[in-house]
Amino acid sequence: MWPYLQGIAIGGGLIIAIGAQNAFVLSQGIRRNYALQTAVICSLCDAVLILAGVSGIGRLIAASGLLTRLASWLGALFLLWYGSRSFCSALRGGRLEDSALVITSRRKMLLMTLALTLLNPHVYIDTIILIGGISGQLAAAERLQFAGGAMTASVLWFFSLSLGAGLLAPLFRSRLAWRCLDGLVCLMMWSIALSLLWPQLRQLSG
Repeated sequence: MWPYLQGIAIGGGLIIAIGAQNAFVLSQGIRRNYALQTAVICSLCDAVLILAGVSGIGRLIAASGLLTRLASWLGALFLLWYGSRSFCSALRGGRLEDSALVITSRRKMLLMTLALTLLNPHVYIDTIILIGGISGQLAAAERLQFAGGAMTASVLWFFSLSLGAGLLAPLFRSRLAWRCLDGLVCLMMWSIALSLLWPQLRQLSG
């Protein structure tokens, strides 16, 4: 059981860190807007990426500078766009019932969740490279237990975040609360985008 518990601890520590994916799950949970479906997709994506990391794919991705740069640029552009939507919503001061960021179909929810998950290089760093790298120190039989622990942490976190956020819905019926949430999401998305772009811009200027 030790590799499994180690996977829960390490996976949980990486996943719980505030990021674009968590901010999106939180806002979906508060809106009660495809909240459970969002948690399911995030958990499944994490499971696939964790298994990819444990299988050794992470080392190949980390060694490709082109893939790393491409993921950084695409992820940053998407986060800048999503942050601008939150910024406009914060200026308008939406409410729980009429927020501009409400997703109106399962298809849009699926595409938005996949984009926030798969276009963010931090997700690959946490799941494929870090978790995959740590699992490489374990025996072959223990790697799957470690991966299972990390996936368990992912499921527990996303469903707790999604369901727990729904309890805050009454608070977010006011325009001020929504402005604060949308402003926080905007700052989160733009700060992550900047952290992705800054190393690339320094390389270009150098």
